[in-house]
Amino acid sequence: MGIELSTLGRHVLIEFYGCPSDIIENNKLIEKFMNEAADYSGATIVESVFHHFNPYGVSGAVIIAESHLTIHTWPEYGYASVDVYTCGDSVSPWKAADYLGIKLQAKKTESFEVPRGMVDKIKQFAERDIREVQVKPALEGVK
Repeated sequence: MGIELSTLGRHVLIEFYGCPSDIIENNKLIEKFMNEAADYSGATIVESVFHHFNPYGVSGAVIIAESHLTIHTWPEYGYASVDVYTCGDSVSPWKAADYLGIKLQAKKTESFEVPRGMVDKIKQFAERDIREVQVKPALEGVK
């Protein structure tokens, strides 16, 4: 019998190998794919910021109401690392990961999930008595 963890968030870390350099070097394309991945996963996009490095490489973040997606690319190695961190149960970080694997044309993908915000520990170390921790995304102010 498995134990179900009660957490605030899910953090999926993905390693993409063998990506074509012309794809992972393209700042606008990476931003487009990351926003599409957020949308495909069911997330509510708040903002995205991406930067192209000289001579090459892209870093960026898509801030979602449910947390974030981030990427950094090394076109010279055909490698990209991505984090997809989601809170609540309305967004699937694995859908975003799968979508990006296809769009980045990775020859090999390695990934794992880290539970974040263990509710039992939060309750144990909280400054005030917390009877229930609700796992809901903060959508206030998002249009």
